[in-house]
Amino acid sequence: MDNSPVFVAAGADRLEVLHQAFGLKPIDFKVSTADSDGGLFIVEHTNSHHGGPPRHIHHAQEEWFYVLEGEYVIEVGDTSFHLTTGDAVLAPRAIPHVWACAGSGHGRLLIVFQPAGQMEGFFMESSQLDKLPDPEKLASLFARHGTTLVGPPLPTGQEALPS
Repeated sequence: MDNSPVFVAAGADRLEVLHQAFGLKPIDFKVSTADSDGGLFIVEHTNSHHGGPPRHIHHAQEEWFYVLEGEYVIEVGDTSFHLTTGDAVLAPRAIPHVWACAGSGHGRLLIVFQPAGQMEGFFMESSQLDKLPDPEKLASLFARHGTTLVGPPLPTGQEALPS
């Protein structure tokens, strides 16, 4: 970390790389792990379809969600939230959580991981895949990056896509 300011333009990626989780969802890195000496990782996640990731637990990171556009359902533990533009929720570490784009159009989330942990590596690896792997390989991918899958994606009335 060199203590220099980090600027990333709208619609751009900090590493100037196209990241698409499982070949489907654009994810722009806004603050990389190296920018904060591992303290923070921030992504802008675009959803053009309904759905989201399977229910999971980050063992070493808080995950904060801020809705830039659209509608999302986020469950943290036993509490469910319906978020729209400008709403935010924090999923504390070690608490199961799941989220899904659930509105009538597309959505955009700002997602912050603190500390960064292995999340940048997770998104880098998932961007190397052109489709969602089988459940066993998906669980292994999550586990390699400090996350445990504990349940299915949220039902949205449409096919849930990985996020």
